[in-house]
Amino acid sequence: MSTPTPAHLSRAELAQMVDHTLLKPEATRDQVQALAAQAAELGAYSICVSPSMLPVEVSPRVKVATVCGFPSGAHHPEVKAGEALRSVRDGADEIDMVINIARLIQGDLAHTEAEIAAVRAAVPPPVILKVIIESAALNEEQIVQACQAAERAGADFVKTSTGFHPAGGASVEAVALMAATVGDRLGVKASGGIRTTEAALAMVEAGATRLGLSGTEAVLEGLH
Repeated sequence: MSTPTPAHLSRAELAQMVDHTLLKPEATRDQVQALAAQAAELGAYSICVSPSMLPVEVSPRVKVATVCGFPSGAHHPEVKAGEALRSVRDGADEIDMVINIARLIQGDLAHTEAEIAAVRAAVPPPVILKVIIESAALNEEQIVQACQAAERAGADFVKTSTGFHPAGGASVEAVALMAATVGDRLGVKASGGIRTTEAALAMVEAGATRLGLSGTEAVLEGLH
């Protein structure tokens, strides 16, 4: 099914593209449970929370995503794979893993592909695997290389950002480049710093098929 064009997106349609997110280190279990309840009220596709918060009670209509190797990505591949497996056993439907940014920047694409493949092997389909490339810290060539490695390794999505890197979060330019690289073969998740309806729609216009939002309610207020 094709994604509606941004100009014609309804509030409900945009909500179904949202991973309603709470990844602050100080977030409590009560806050995570409140997030899950709000996700159901807003019609969000999923919640995205820290792995230590799993399992979490959600509406049957809401998926559960969690992060892996977060936020630095500077973890051994086998540690990321183990973390992903534990999270799925604890109820996660989707895994958002962070690649080792330094290894990619220094040109070790074999490592990038291998670590993604290790997580994919630990949590095979139907688990959804998203690969966070931290696009704001990369140049255009590196963004393309990261996306290509994710596709070769069997990922389902490429994702812009953790939202924790000092270089920044999602940009329209990065999303457009990522979408052009993976085509319709993989999804593209824009995440990090998307706080307004206009910003969210711009990401969709650029090719995002999923949005990571912490301020979901405010973003959806601009639509009917």
